[in-house]
Amino acid sequence: MKVTSVNELEAIRSEILAGKDQDKPCIAVCGGPGCLANQCLEVRDAFVNEIAAKGLTDKVDVRTTGCHGFCECGPIALIYPQEIFYQGLSIDDIPEIIEETIINNKTVDRLLYTDDEAGQLVETEGEVPFYKQQMRLILGNNSKIDPHSIEDYIAIGGYSALAKVLGGMQPMDVVDEIKNSGIRGRGGGGFPTGRKWESTRNAEGDIKYVICNADEGDPGAFMDRSILEGNPHSVLEGMIIGAYAIGSNEGYVYVRNEYPLALKNINLAIKQAREAGLLGDNILGSGFNFDLKVNRGGGAFVCGESTALMASLEGKPGEPRAKYIHTSDKGLWDRPSNLNNVETWANIPLIINNGADWYSAIGTESSKGTKVFSLVGKINNTGLVEVPMGMTLREIIFDIGGGIPDNKAFKAVQTGGPSGGCIPESLIDLPVDYDRLTEVGSMMGSGGMIVMDEDTCMVDVARYFINFLMEESCGKCVPCREGLLRMGEILTDITEGRGRMEDLDLIQDLSEVLRDASLCGLGQTAPNPVMSTLKYFRNEYEAHIKDHKCPAGVCTELITYSIDAGNCTGCGLCLKKCPAEAITGETKQPHVLDAGKCIKCGICYDVCKFDAVRKE
Repeated sequence: MKVTSVNELEAIRSEILAGKDQDKPCIAVCGGPGCLANQCLEVRDAFVNEIAAKGLTDKVDVRTTGCHGFCECGPIALIYPQEIFYQGLSIDDIPEIIEETIINNKTVDRLLYTDDEAGQLVETEGEVPFYKQQMRLILGNNSKIDPHSIEDYIAIGGYSALAKVLGGMQPMDVVDEIKNSGIRGRGGGGFPTGRKWESTRNAEGDIKYVICNADEGDPGAFMDRSILEGNPHSVLEGMIIGAYAIGSNEGYVYVRNEYPLALKNINLAIKQAREAGLLGDNILGSGFNFDLKVNRGGGAFVCGESTALMASLEGKPGEPRAKYIHTSDKGLWDRPSNLNNVETWANIPLIINNGADWYSAIGTESSKGTKVFSLVGKINNTGLVEVPMGMTLREIIFDIGGGIPDNKAFKAVQTGGPSGGCIPESLIDLPVDYDRLTEVGSMMGSGGMIVMDEDTCMVDVARYFINFLMEESCGKCVPCREGLLRMGEILTDITEGRGRMEDLDLIQDLSEVLRDASLCGLGQTAPNPVMSTLKYFRNEYEAHIKDHKCPAGVCTELITYSIDAGNCTGCGLCLKKCPAEAITGETKQPHVLDAGKCIKCGICYDVCKFDAVRKE
């Protein structure tokens, strides 16, 4: 397939659609990483084999798609055109699905999702509470297309935004449309995308670059990864439009090497786009030339920062530089460069096709459109969610996320990755947008959202993220290199019972130095986990220091185990499981735990069925 003009693209789209039977059953099997780990490919093969055995190969399509978002329920399959949602599939379920749903047009009730609140089975994806309140503008097509097929993308309207741009819009018309939409960068900083494009376009220089930041390094974050894996052409289309707008003929996609499926799919998409004439010379007969290369990142968290990423692209160590000269003026190889992340680029075709007014009507006054979050941690419905800006934390965590497992109390949620802040239960009705999150000591970041319950120690959380950032710091500037090291030492002392009250003032001083004097955003935002937990959970810090107690029972050095003789039945289970042989006692007699031998592994506490083992 070679497309040489806008009219030819539309003709090809019509031809592809004419060849598709919209009423033909199609089984879309989720092929995201979570479902892959749960043998979704074996499930897909079972569908193919069972369909062949029934003689239905020409009558039923089977498609492996990108991530459907509801990772907790994988493997997942959607049956089109009814959009029947089946979850938790195994190979043994496949014959029944084919017989009942495909042949007899009935649902297999045991494989449907159960809405516990309503007390009823849910047949279609749109009725599942997890999906019901989302606005899946970016993720919605993941379950409708094969990411390996450019024809599938074209069939759902793919590259129509590019055709609109190259068929009648001037570059500044495109820039103005993006500016008027109000979209802000989804990579963490939240800088207005249109203003960045305008700055790059107006910068001096004949050679300019557009770059896609797919170096997603936040623990628990997989938003950009899933877009590249499930709908790579949407990112390519956005980048081509951006390149036309700023006057660039060359671009780069910087992807973590730890994302093999994303690398495979984006490289295939680029190859397909070149073969179709949508990348390369004279795109759609417009005279505009643009091409892309993929660069693999080595896993350095700091390379998510713009100048460090560009240094890495140049073959240098991934270290940031001072921002007194913006990358829009002098970026990659000291030439004007426009860097946006995966999600930002994927939004561009939507804005062009639907208009700035449509897009700006979604969200809040200062934060437009939708945002994709990875919802993980102590939450019932883990997965990817896409919601309009301004939805509250309560709606995301409880209405979409299904609340906290085992009916435990919600304690906090961290947004913004390791440099984000921890937001307490008292602020759960906070609308989620760039400015409101910053006001309470957190940040939007790229979209990580880690939920914590009553069993989470907030001092330990701060220690974990500071140690992560310490290990990922490039070490170029003293405030970040030495400040994080000292802060990590202090937090370790507190969690191990060596803390002093004056340490809290020292942490405050260190945080201010890091925020004001660090070279890049990693160091400048690094204090957020500490300062937010100290602000909202100071009582936990004081309990660690004054009482030598961890209220959540997490910090091992501050835990003491004992056996309540009144509750102990002498079953012997704790005695058998104890690796340190610290428990003694006769059968059916109360047991005794020797604190001197106890290694505080917690096995006795976990296995006791009679609430006899106490943790204090």
